[in-house]
Amino acid sequence: MRRRPADFRRPVRRRFTHWIWALFGVFTIVGLVLFVVHHNQSEDRIEQPLLERNSRIEQVAHDRLNFTEEISSATSFSRQLSEQITLAKAYLVIAKEHSNLHLAWELSSKIRSSQLLLSKAVMRGEPITLEEAEPIIKSLSALIFKAQDTHYDISTTIMTMKSHIQALEERANAATVQSTVFGQLAAEALPKSLHCLNVKLIADWMRYPSFQEQADERRNSQRVVDNNLYHFCIFSDNVLATSVVVNSTVLNADHPKQLVFHIVTNEINYGAMQSWFLSNDFKGSTIEVQKIEDFSWLNASYAPVLKQMLDPNTRAYYFGGLQDLAVEPKLRNPKYLLLLNHLRFYIPEIYPQLEKVVFLDDDVVVQKDLTPLFSLDLHGNVNGAVETCLEAFHRYYKYLNFSNSIISSKFDPQACGWAFGMNVFDLVAWRKANVTGRYHYWQEQNADGLLWKPGTLPPGLLTFYGLTEPLDRRWHVLGLGYDLNIDNRLIESAAVIHFNGNMKPWMKLGITRYKPLWKHYINQSHPYFEDCITS
Repeated sequence: MRRRPADFRRPVRRRFTHWIWALFGVFTIVGLVLFVVHHNQSEDRIEQPLLERNSRIEQVAHDRLNFTEEISSATSFSRQLSEQITLAKAYLVIAKEHSNLHLAWELSSKIRSSQLLLSKAVMRGEPITLEEAEPIIKSLSALIFKAQDTHYDISTTIMTMKSHIQALEERANAATVQSTVFGQLAAEALPKSLHCLNVKLIADWMRYPSFQEQADERRNSQRVVDNNLYHFCIFSDNVLATSVVVNSTVLNADHPKQLVFHIVTNEINYGAMQSWFLSNDFKGSTIEVQKIEDFSWLNASYAPVLKQMLDPNTRAYYFGGLQDLAVEPKLRNPKYLLLLNHLRFYIPEIYPQLEKVVFLDDDVVVQKDLTPLFSLDLHGNVNGAVETCLEAFHRYYKYLNFSNSIISSKFDPQACGWAFGMNVFDLVAWRKANVTGRYHYWQEQNADGLLWKPGTLPPGLLTFYGLTEPLDRRWHVLGLGYDLNIDNRLIESAAVIHFNGNMKPWMKLGITRYKPLWKHYINQSHPYFEDCITS
């Protein structure tokens, strides 16, 4: 057989290869066309609603996006993404519980992508488009179906979510307790400026012997026991706050030389308090400063509250040894252990020769002459105070445990509460009624702490029950340490305004609107004011 020439074989192979590639190209093109047609037909039903929504969104794309309306709209991609994120987060928790870490990772990734897309929409002020939303919605839907098709049945999901809700509630409660306690600690803490002032004043007290001589003269002055004068008592460890109380009382008095102020502090602040009031002029008024440590009669064998304060369990309760989340956080404030707060029940013992005094808290500001209080007829009562039951929750049942028969058998739960902070005390009537003895009785009854919430007002309500004369509301307006919306007319008409609450005016967290009312009475002429307070 004769062989074909080489030049004939090469063209045949070349033509065959061309035919093969041509056929392959034709089939590829046909396949792509069929795939596109099939894909478009299968997607038409899914994408048609999306396209309609997209067309509606594009019509308003030029307007600034109102994201609140966008997320609330049933037809928006933002709403759909938000709902998918919520569901995906639930399955993410369950996936982690079942150690399906791969699914958890996929869900986390898609959740972050969805959140990022929502953030971009808010930042640019335009709705999410179909092109942006479609791939994320589809992939996230697929993952959610995958989670549903695994072993996460409804009952498992419900039980798992319940346990997580309970855990979150416990964490939220614990966080609430901590934030409240921290807020109270911030309110009670001494600011650096006041600490600076105290240090400089104590140094003066130690440096100048003349101060101690002047202090002895004032303590032995006949004016401090003269019942023809007007006597005010303040129990405080805050020098600047006490100064504002004294200064505001003096500046608004018709006859300041007839005023006598009795201040009791603790040993730590005694030198600073003495230095301040000895180096400032208060228009001829007399100011006596004592320290509580000198009251030898005030001991655990005489005062039940002092015995309770020394109890280890009581101290652990306030300083973190016991953590009962059922107890209202603010009631765990260590300030309730300060004996200075309870001195108000021992005023006749502290000033045995006085007949009538006006008690002032250190967080008040006096705006009018208070001497008319001394001529008020208390009708035989011991305590003159402004009632606070204009609102129903300031009645006795709010402060006392009426489920206890000791309380319910002796007191009316609807009796009207009143305020400590500006009180007129008739000490003659006090001694006659043995009010301090009544206070001791109720403190002994409450040794287990079950009769009332901590503080001085609840035992005061019991002690002065039937012995309190209501005063005109304008004598004492409360709430400037927590209420942002007190009527200006009420404040202007008040003789005394009270910054009760955590937002004290000497703190950064004080309510800005009321701070000038307090700052107006700071003695800015003192040489240490600029060094410590202003700087």
